[in-house]
Amino acid sequence: MPAKRTATKPKATPLPKPPDRRRFRTRLLTWYRRHGRDLPWRTTDDPYHILVSEIMLQQTTVKTVAPYYARFVARWPTVAALAAASLDDVLRAWAGLGYYARARNLHACARAVVERHGGIFPNNLEALRALPGIGDYTAAAVAAITFDAPAVPVDGNVERVVARLFAIEEKLPAAKATVKRLAASLLPARRAGDFAQALMDLGATICSPKRPACALCPWNESCVALALGLQETFPRKPRKREGKLRRGAAYVALRTDGRVLLRTRPSSGLLGAMTEVPGSAWAHDFNIAHALGSAPRLRTNIAWRRLPGLVRHVFTHFPLELAVFVAGVPRATPAPKGARWVKVLDLPGEALPTVMRKVLAHAFETK
Repeated sequence: MPAKRTATKPKATPLPKPPDRRRFRTRLLTWYRRHGRDLPWRTTDDPYHILVSEIMLQQTTVKTVAPYYARFVARWPTVAALAAASLDDVLRAWAGLGYYARARNLHACARAVVERHGGIFPNNLEALRALPGIGDYTAAAVAAITFDAPAVPVDGNVERVVARLFAIEEKLPAAKATVKRLAASLLPARRAGDFAQALMDLGATICSPKRPACALCPWNESCVALALGLQETFPRKPRKREGKLRRGAAYVALRTDGRVLLRTRPSSGLLGAMTEVPGSAWAHDFNIAHALGSAPRLRTNIAWRRLPGLVRHVFTHFPLELAVFVAGVPRATPAPKGARWVKVLDLPGEALPTVMRKVLAHAFETK
């Protein structure tokens, strides 16, 4: 009778040994010295310039931010200069960059630095966090990069690196505290700013969301996710919910003297204090049959004409579709309360968010 075979369990993948922290940090900093990105804000340790770059980089790519950053610090080179600027001017300079609450917060922060600290940025995390619009990440970035304070700013790139390095099974956002704790455990006693920027660059250029270049990573010998062959599955995230579609109408009134009707949105909420053409509310159950009930009231009988097609835009939490109506009005038509006539030639200088620039482009292209 043949001997009974017993099933043998496959050998488990050997996981990397805990890294030698000193060697670990040295490898990353050496990699950063050779391969760190050449970015315009890395030529300065001015906390104001670092703050501007970090606020702009939130939810926006480096490629998009670079020209905005250059124009912004050229126009307002110091925190005192920004504090003295009007919010309208700041929003105009920010137009097209998106997430406009960042511009309002940056302006409020500049004024607070001038009023509370005499125009000198505080050099500790607690005081930085107390400034308007500065959260844990931004405070840590400014403190580490400009003051070499022992802090690790954890953005999406750093989250991804740390989650893969330790194969953190807990899902985001619940895992954020664990990620921060483990990131802090890697911090060297000196060169906190270089270490923070090296981590950011590692996530941006090597440890990318898809197809990370693990063979080039200075930490590949210690990465648990790589050892398991599961690097692209980290960080763990819940399934993303897509926001429910909202609809509305936008009304482009053009005077015969080459002016368009604009107004300013309320200072709080989505696109706060930005400029827009008049429009309806944006709602899930918007009824196009009643759209003209929201059109601006002008002291003349005008005929609104709906343009073919729709303007589509996607915000962080929901997609939007706008029907666009246009009307020509006489030169002497006054603006209704809360609105103003602006020369079409002056539109590039207005604080128009991207969705409104799409509306105006659609109106001018198809009228």
